[in-house]
Amino acid sequence: MNPNLMIMPHILVTNDDGVTAPGLLALANEMRQLGEVTILAPDRNWSASGHVKTMHRPLRVKEVMLDGGITALASDGAPSDCVALALLGLVEQKIDLVVSGINPNANIGHDVTYSGTVTAAMEGVISGIPGVAVSLDSPDNHLGLLDYGPAARSARKITAALMVSGFPKETVININVPYL
Repeated sequence: MNPNLMIMPHILVTNDDGVTAPGLLALANEMRQLGEVTILAPDRNWSASGHVKTMHRPLRVKEVMLDGGITALASDGAPSDCVALALLGLVEQKIDLVVSGINPNANIGHDVTYSGTVTAAMEGVISGIPGVAVSLDSPDNHLGLLDYGPAARSARKITAALMVSGFPKETVININVPYL
């Protein structure tokens, strides 16, 4: 995926906080500068869900409208289900990159094993698609709205650099951005 080529990558943006989470919208808006974006995320919060796969019930997907008139798809499945659905053909166009987030808290150490944000990106990597997870290291007990803009811009810059240099094979990129 070299941006110097005239080919625009197709980026799947997802998260574990739900399709209406502000971090998802900030991330999707920045990723639009790198390529075509499809949003497919859970219809509710799946934080700390780990790598869940729905096996014994049908998954439902519906179209929703986000702020700014952006169309997204919402599934009643887990974050990893959302990525699997997209890669299995729910999204017709080939997906070149999975970007998950922006999680409102850091995903470091053992947290990555519980994180739906990280495991959504991992689901892409398992299928041979580069995966990036993005989290904001917000202050403990932060009150009020979080500003996801700087983290989204950082994620775009890092992702763009990886698109030029190449994503490491079979590796999830886990980005944790300090809250400044």
